[in-house]
Order: sequence, then C-alpha cells, then structure tokens
Amino acid sequence: MPKIFIVDDNPMYAAAIENSLKEFDYEVKVFYNGADLLNHLNENPDIVTLDYNLPDFTGMDLLKKITKNYSQISTIMLSGQEDLQTVVDTYNNGAKNYIIKNDNAIVELKNAIKNLVSSISLKQEVEVLREEITDRNKYSNIVGESSAIFKVLKLIQRVEKTDSLVMITGDSGTGKEVVAEAIHINSLRRKKPFVAVNLAAIPTHLIEDELFGHEKGAFTGAVSKRIGKFEEAEGGTIFLDEIGELEISLQTKLLRVLQEKNITRLGSNKLINLNVRIVTATNKNLSEQVKLGKFREDLYYRIQGFLIHLPKLRERGNDIIVLAKHFLNLFTHKHKIAPKQFDESAINAMLKHNWPGNVRELIAFVERTALMSDSNIITKNDLIFSESI
Repeated sequence: MPKIFIVDDNPMYAAAIENSLKEFDYEVKVFYNGADLLNHLNENPDIVTLDYNLPDFTGMDLLKKITKNYSQISTIMLSGQEDLQTVVDTYNNGAKNYIIKNDNAIVELKNAIKNLVSSISLKQEVEVLREEITDRNKYSNIVGESSAIFKVLKLIQRVEKTDSLVMITGDSGTGKEVVAEAIHINSLRRKKPFVAVNLAAIPTHLIEDELFGHEKGAFTGAVSKRIGKFEEAEGGTIFLDEIGELEISLQTKLLRVLQEKNITRLGSNKLINLNVRIVTATNKNLSEQVKLGKFREDLYYRIQGFLIHLPKLRERGNDIIVLAKHFLNLFTHKHKIAPKQFDESAINAMLKHNWPGNVRELIAFVERTALMSDSNIITKNDLIFSESI
C-alpha cells in the first residue's frame, strides 16, 4: 500500500487533502510542522507533500533535507508563491511537482499523487524483474529498462538453456530476430551457427530450395549441389521469420522436419539427419490464419513450444528515449560526426510519437536525425518523423 505523508500547518487544508485521497488505497499520515515530519521519515513514505510556509521550517529547507538523506522519497511542493525562480529552485532541489495553492490545487495534487504512485509501482516492478535476471550483460544486444522488456528477458533466461521450440510474436519491427539471436548466443548451441531466414523476403517458388537445398541437376540451372539453410544451421539454431508467409505445401514439409528431424534436398531421396534448434516468428495472428485455412492446425500447435511476445515500442515507455540515445551514439560514431544529444523538447516529441514501425522505424529516424541536424543539440524542430501509412 503506497504511503503518503502530508505536511501543512493548516489543519483544515490538510484534512481536505486527506479526504481527497480516501478513494484510493493509500496509507495517509498528516503532520503540522517540519520537525514532526523529519522524526517520521524513517517510516519510509513513498510521497511527501510539503507546504512552502511552515512555522518551524521552510518547505525548501525540508525539501533539501529529504533530497539529501531520503532520495528515494518523491516530493510535491504546495505553495502560494507564483514566482518563477521559486518554482525553478524547487525542481532543481528534487521536487517532482510544484502546485500553486488555488481553488484547483487539491484536485491537481490528487492527480499528481496518483501519477507518482503509478510511476513508483512501475519502478518497483522493474526492480523485482531486474533482480530475477541473473546477468543483464548477457543480453546487451537487447536495449531497454522497462518492465515490458525485463519480462521478455525473464522468458529468454527461462528457455535459453533448453532445446525447446520457441515462437516469437509481435508487430513488425519489434526486434524478433534480436531476441532469437539472444536465445542462441546464450544457449548450449552458441558455438554453432545462427541462421536467420526471412521467409517474407524470398519469392515463394524459391523458398523450398533456400531451406532444403538441391542436388546437381535437380532442375534447369542446378549446375552444382547446394546446401540449404537447415544444413547451414547444423548444430546451431535456425530462425524462421514470418512463418505465416509459408504456403501450405511448404508447411507440410516443415511439419515433417519437426517430427522426423531430417530433410531431403530437391532432386534427392536421401534423408539427411538434422540437429538444429528451430525458432519461429510471426507478426500475424496464426490462430486466425488456421481458421481461414491458410495455416495448418497441426503445425500451429507444433511450433508453439515456448511463446515470447514482444511489445510495441510505444508500450515500452521511456525505452523510446533509452533506445534513441543508444542509436544516436552508434550513428555519430559510424558516420564520424561530433557527438550529439536530444534536448527536452525532442525527448517529449519522441515520447508523444506513435511509432507504428516500432524499433525499426526508430533506428531509421535516429540515423536521419543525426545526419540532418546542424547542431550538436537536437531539438524537436530537427526531428523528421516518417509519415504514417
């Protein structure tokens, strides 16, 4: 239960704040002076609301003490002062919010506390998830600090040392291949090949040859033997991206590979045994594809050994900024240009953008921005978002 401390020397005003919070499941305590508050801070409140003018301390003095000695506590300042410098000083000394005491102040305060409680709960969830990841450095190719991404890491950690089939779902551009590679490089097969195949990028009539290979003379133009992707991945992992694009006849052949653990090249009857882990991915709703007769039901159930769903970028909160800064550093180094950084206006604009293309869109956006901006400080005026399709 979130713990809220209210400090105000006006008992009626403090009671009004307390009453406004009764609809929430908060533990609320009221104090009428700064000394009494300081004596109870060891009870570890989550949020403290400070009145700027108290009989024994100024709100600013209390704020400084809390920020210095109890930095984990979130603070909100209530004041009748509208002086801009006071507001700036309050934020600079660690306050999360500054609310002018007017007719709407208690409503504003209630909403500010509600938002802070949500933020604190999210941070606590992230910390719990972070502790469950034994070694974050193992997943350095997966950038992010949100609870959504830690849940993904937890699933990867659970499945990586097994040989289970894995299906990764999520919208296009969410990073399914990055997750598949993370599973491989932390598995017992890490010293063997990781072979990624984007089935949506291969013409339908070439997919069978790409996956299974062919013998010399198997068809016109087959002047030499060619091994397919399954054989290339021997001992390692093959990642079949966009598996929903496979036509039915190839689905049948893939099902046989999963069941029998062998293949035959085109133009041959010889069975070639396989020792390969298969990870699949799709941005389609395969259960709907099954209902429409476009995907085999038996294959659908066969490939769902272990499911990992990737969130949309817009569902990852501040990861948008973490990723943007990461890619900005990569691209300034790649293109040998001076280091750059995003200012507050650019950060706010990126957080408001919908990112329909997910991480893939963000990568292209950051590279474009790095090359096009004239200053080392990137503002919202430098940002060129892709037009939505």
